[in-house]
Amino acid sequence: MKAVSVIGTGAVGTSVALALTRRGITVHLEDLSATAARTAEAMGAGSVHAPDGRVDLALIAVPPAHTGAVLADAQRRGLARAYTDAASVKARPYAEIRSAGADPSTFIGGHPLAATERSGPLAGRADLFEGRPWILTPSAHTDQAVLNRALELVTLCAGVPVIMDAALHDRTIALTSHAPHLISTLMAAQLARATEADIRVAGQGLRNVTSIAGGDRALWRDIHEANADALADVLDTFAADLNVAVNALRTLGDSDPVVRERAEAGLDTLLRHGARGRDRVASRSGAPSAEVARLSVAVPEQPGTLARLFTAVDELGGRIEDVRLEQAGEPPYGRVSLFVRGTSAAELSRLLTVDGWAVTLAPATASAAEHAAVPAALNS
Repeated sequence: MKAVSVIGTGAVGTSVALALTRRGITVHLEDLSATAARTAEAMGAGSVHAPDGRVDLALIAVPPAHTGAVLADAQRRGLARAYTDAASVKARPYAEIRSAGADPSTFIGGHPLAATERSGPLAGRADLFEGRPWILTPSAHTDQAVLNRALELVTLCAGVPVIMDAALHDRTIALTSHAPHLISTLMAAQLARATEADIRVAGQGLRNVTSIAGGDRALWRDIHEANADALADVLDTFAADLNVAVNALRTLGDSDPVVRERAEAGLDTLLRHGARGRDRVASRSGAPSAEVARLSVAVPEQPGTLARLFTAVDELGGRIEDVRLEQAGEPPYGRVSLFVRGTSAAELSRLLTVDGWAVTLAPATASAAEHAAVPAALNS
């Protein structure tokens, strides 16, 4: 990959641009706010000058309500060979892409699961995506070459690609991101009516619960509207549990021992479920599952090498579950780890070797610490 356009120089767009420029990619910056684009340029994220010809990939880093229109405009201008976005809602942008008359074959939805409490280009960080999941949601119309470009983008930003259906993505993110933010905000809203004495004794628990409240209100309103049904479903379940807790608390002091016992049992169930859920999140190591095996591939420092490797794996019937960059080997080679289903790993290793790749089959024991810089020539 040689050149990328980033449309939208907020925290995410600028972070992607910084990560790519660090890898030697030429990045062109666009934003409705000239000040934001110039700020990102001054940070070393790229150039505000328009590209001379089509770039390899355009990243649309705008709110989900505008993704379809921005994509249609970029396609009319012939900006890029492939397009992706960074919005946290996927189903609605796909619908708007169709209604806007955009070409779905050159687009793949994307959502890097990395965030910063700050907004704007000054919140951009080149390492924001290192070791973080980056969801890709190809549609039935998405061209394989576009998927390959997106995988290359994620790898160059040191993210961990996850392939997911767009509707499933929205339901999952409603549970793991949108609902937690709204619930945190609702708890924080209680503090607006609190006395100074209340605030003075606030402990770390309250700070933890409200730490993700706030943010750009306009952006969150857009997210809530775009993912309203999935978010409402999660909150319905949460409200049911909340009602159980309220009713239990109201009857803990009841004179009837049966009523008290039922209340205690209800609270105990909620506490056990809460502890179990927290343990599931806390135990996530970020390592690939035991069902996959690692192919360590020597990658020549030649333009487009990563895209050619992804294409070769796809043509040979391999299913990539994860991609990790390794420490660079002796020039002129770097190395990349491909995590594939164990049942096909040995055969895929053999076929890639026959195809001319230098492959080592190894156990799937990798962590985010294995991410490293890509040799400059691999970025082309």
